[in-house]
Amino acid sequence: MSFLPTDPSTEPTPCPPPSGRKLALAWSTTETVPAMLKVAFATSDRATVDQHFGASLGFAIHAIDGERTRLVEVAEFPEESMDGNEDKLAQKISALAGCAAVYCLAVGGSAVRQLLAAGIQPFRLDDERSIDSLLDELRRAVHDGGVAWIDRIVRREADADRFERMAEEGWQE
Repeated sequence: MSFLPTDPSTEPTPCPPPSGRKLALAWSTTETVPAMLKVAFATSDRATVDQHFGASLGFAIHAIDGERTRLVEVAEFPEESMDGNEDKLAQKISALAGCAAVYCLAVGGSAVRQLLAAGIQPFRLDDERSIDSLLDELRRAVHDGGVAWIDRIVRREADADRFERMAEEGWQE
């Protein structure tokens, strides 16, 4: 058996390091984490929606139900990953997996299409807004209803629970 010399042009190139990080926050087992929906906010300071979706340095991801909200994840992207990075939208959308919506100051058409295809509703704000004020509005909308996209999620969650309730009641196929 003979070995062929290795051609350096055919050597596999090392994979570049990931261009961001996503941190999930761990909470005490005695504290309840809201489970109705997760919403992301494009932010540089974790307090204000102040970023364009595609150029966002980070997202604060909150869980929301009708009673409370909780920061559950933070996704961060280094500035150098923005310039000339063709995969930046895919990386950002991947970081938002499981979110129902994302709030940002601006979002391009390509990003809107990709977000909607991933099941994430994008919202463009006209001005910077406090994340706390948006969370309060979302919490009330979950509790009181009347916001179409939130009502759809609440109904979907209620339908999923219906089968569990039927099993507990002794319903059989």
